Amino acid sequence: MCVYRPFAVIKEPLDIVYTKESPDRLISMNCRARANPAPTYRWRRDNWEIKLMELPNEHYSLVGGNLIINNPEEKKHAGTYVCVAKNVYGTVISKEAKVKFGYLEEFPDEERDPVTVKEGQGAVLLCAPPKRWPTEVTFRWIYNEFPVFLHPDKRRFVSQSTGNLYISKVEASDAGNYSCYVFNPQIGKGVYSKFIPLISTEEKKRYKADLVVKFPDTTAMLNYNVTLECFALGNPAPHIVWRKIGATDLPASAQVSMSGALLHLYNVQYEDSAGYECEAINQKWQDWHQAWLYVEAAPEWAVTINNTQKDVGSEHTMSCVANGKPGPYIRWLKDGYSYGKGELKFSSLTFEDSGMYQCIAENYWGIIYASAELRVIACAPTFELNPVKKYLLGANNGRVVIECKPRAAPRPRFTWTKGKEVLFNNSRISIMFDGSLEILNATRNDEGVYTCLAENDRGKANSTGTLTITEATQITVAPEDTQVMVGEEVHLQCQASFDPSLDITFIWSLDFRVIDFYLEWKHYERIMDSGELKIMNVQLRHEGRYTCTAQTVVKGLPAPPGGVRVEEIRDTSVKLVWNRGADHGNPILGYTIQTRDVYALTEVDWRDASTCNDADVVDLYPWMEYEFRVYATNEFGDGGGRHPSMKIKTWDAGRDPAWGTIIIGCCKEILIITWTPVQPQYFYGKKFGYVVAFKPHDDVDWWYETISDPETRRYVHRDSSFRVKSNDFQVREFQVKVKTFNSKGDGPYSLSTTIYYPRDVPSESPTDVYSRPVSSHEALVWWIPVKYWRKYDDTEPGANRIFVPASMNQTRLENMLPDSHYLIEVRAYNGAGVGPPSEHCEMFTKRAPPSVAPQMWRYISYSGKWLYVWWHHISYDWFGNESFPLYYKVMFRKTGYITGPIYMTGWHFIDFPMPQVGDYELEVRGRYEGGDGPIRKIRLQGKASFLRPTLSLAAMLLLALCIVGLGI
Repeated sequence: MCVYRPFAVIKEPLDIVYTKESPDRLISMNCRARANPAPTYRWRRDNWEIKLMELPNEHYSLVGGNLIINNPEEKKHAGTYVCVAKNVYGTVISKEAKVKFGYLEEFPDEERDPVTVKEGQGAVLLCAPPKRWPTEVTFRWIYNEFPVFLHPDKRRFVSQSTGNLYISKVEASDAGNYSCYVFNPQIGKGVYSKFIPLISTEEKKRYKADLVVKFPDTTAMLNYNVTLECFALGNPAPHIVWRKIGATDLPASAQVSMSGALLHLYNVQYEDSAGYECEAINQKWQDWHQAWLYVEAAPEWAVTINNTQKDVGSEHTMSCVANGKPGPYIRWLKDGYSYGKGELKFSSLTFEDSGMYQCIAENYWGIIYASAELRVIACAPTFELNPVKKYLLGANNGRVVIECKPRAAPRPRFTWTKGKEVLFNNSRISIMFDGSLEILNATRNDEGVYTCLAENDRGKANSTGTLTITEATQITVAPEDTQVMVGEEVHLQCQASFDPSLDITFIWSLDFRVIDFYLEWKHYERIMDSGELKIMNVQLRHEGRYTCTAQTVVKGLPAPPGGVRVEEIRDTSVKLVWNRGADHGNPILGYTIQTRDVYALTEVDWRDASTCNDADVVDLYPWMEYEFRVYATNEFGDGGGRHPSMKIKTWDAGRDPAWGTIIIGCCKEILIITWTPVQPQYFYGKKFGYVVAFKPHDDVDWWYETISDPETRRYVHRDSSFRVKSNDFQVREFQVKVKTFNSKGDGPYSLSTTIYYPRDVPSESPTDVYSRPVSSHEALVWWIPVKYWRKYDDTEPGANRIFVPASMNQTRLENMLPDSHYLIEVRAYNGAGVGPPSEHCEMFTKRAPPSVAPQMWRYISYSGKWLYVWWHHISYDWFGNESFPLYYKVMFRKTGYITGPIYMTGWHFIDFPMPQVGDYELEVRGRYEGGDGPIRKIRLQGKASFLRPTLSLAAMLLLALCIVGLGI
């Protein structure tokens, strides 16, 4: 089939910072591709393939397309990862994702030297932070004791670039001990330095303003935030003023804080790129500093690639264009491997050119991928989408063209037949290059059934239509030149002669533009019983050359409207325009508009659109790609809508509706907030993300965290300062809410959700733990408000574990080994961890059932009415490894029918009635203390009854002994 199946990675892995303190002890990297057939997944680390399938690995495992790294180690697992998805049609790779191990080293143990300064002078206390990753940390200073933190003000400033503490003028109250506190929010760890004594001496003098914190030349990313720092020493404390060089005012998004020390620029744009100046002023002096802010941008697609199928041997060009600053570098991958750069040109496509192509645009700020499949096809001809017209009309003595346009690759050879006669080119009949049949000076003799046969090296197909020759349609009364005053009414006449077996319709045009009576009803009306045109309330714009065209048609369904296009685009609605198709002799009663979005893949995904004023489509999603099609309806039914419009994207809009579900978990010093992510069709714009807000229930201020990745579904907050207060009983109450945002603004917050932060792990262990074996592989455990392992053969760290809801006090342990000595331990747990263990409960699982089935004999009576069965039980060894037999289960049934089982013990001889001819099944299995044993099963053929002899019990026993050798 000449079809393609979209193939793209729809869930990409993200950069991860892993810490050794992580409670999960694993890294999960997501990858999911949309493809048919479903793809297989592989992963590469630093361009080396991870052997997930060939070799077992204690660290790596694959769940679906997701890569799981258990117990990560920095030397083995840090690096750059890509996901590779592959099926029979090609290979695509995901964007790169980096795994880095976060750390924050301790400050050195050496004592810090004291800083002595005179009152009124400025002071600088150096933080000298330790090595760390990520480098983005927050700096605070402790004054005298933890947790008394220094609050910056006009005199005191903490640089978030260096961590240093600056005091513009020292006062007597500043004397004390200071410690630099460094906190890394991504790994949830903080460290602090040794205390630095600050000693002040009395001598009050005035000092000139001296800028000691000066922001350097800075490069910011488009649509992101940037902060510039400036701080000065001096007495009196200097006042700081900010300016944008070459402008009278700061940008509208600018905000000054920390008594002038910080200039925040939010959502920076290219026009914010300029020189900025900070000036420090006091009564003794003024000092100033200038530096430049540059604005650059990550790549963003301007022109991308789409799935394409081309005939073998044809030409093709693939190109993509990306905007960004600095200008992005374009390169290509084919099936996951480097394939070139710039523009790809194919002069003659071959099957080897088929595959998945990825265009990659990258600069210093980022990298983006666009994927598309190129399918070079060679398929047998098919008329499924474009058959020969079933009924064709031709004018007597006129020119007739019968189109033949099958889908085929490579181009097929065409043969035409009329009935059983093969047609060849001559002076009147010719087969055109595209396969159409042309007949000149057609006559009644040319009527008949015509068949187009298309054939190439892949196969052949044909399609048939019937040609009818009618009398030519001729204009008998033509419109005449007319003069009329503005506002008057005028009638233009048009009549024609035509074949009485047909219907006729008149088409009017103004300066070669077809008049749409449906849209221009206020001024134009066509008299239905004739070709007369009535023009009402004539205006100057109605002046021009009017043309009347008489067209004969066969009555039927209306033709598809043509030229469907989108004229106006809004955020949730569009306006469509189309050309009316032929009504085929019956007035069009109305139009139906259908639409499908970018996530629709099949023909059945078209749905009727909500409309207003007929041509306006409403209730669309903002920032969503759509295509539209239109079909007409007359009294015969609905016509087709073959040709959809070009794809368009609605405008973006702010996030209005509330959404989602929040699920919160927690453990000691950690809050884990999980929510239902918003589907892409509800993003309503670019730059989509989430804002997570949380706070203790009794606090006023909320903590906010912005997450710019739209696929993120959880946020983990680690903070050692999140401790339960002493006046809390067991838990502390927190409130959490989440909202979304895009480039147009923020949406509303979700409803606040309350969680309870655990004070500590459970302090008491479960009591009265009791267990009972059920079989050789199972046991039941009870306790009062689980891990289990073999006492001598397993280690406790490798124990099996199960988790049971708090409302239950028993569970079933499964997959245990037979005839083994087990230890069972029960612990209570909550979000903070597990409590102390219970006393160990010891138990033995039962011995396993025998591995062989009972030996069985059977005999069918001469009459065919009875089946006699006997078997030996399995011998039992009290000192062996097999369990004691309890009873035997015998089943005898006719195929398709089941009789109840018979339970018997010991050596037995039983009989079953066999009243019917047919197939029977007989099975025997033992039930042992350790469970069911294996089954002995045989099939029997019931036989017809000829004689009905009467046998005594003794005779039957004698007969049975004679056929013991027949047993299995």
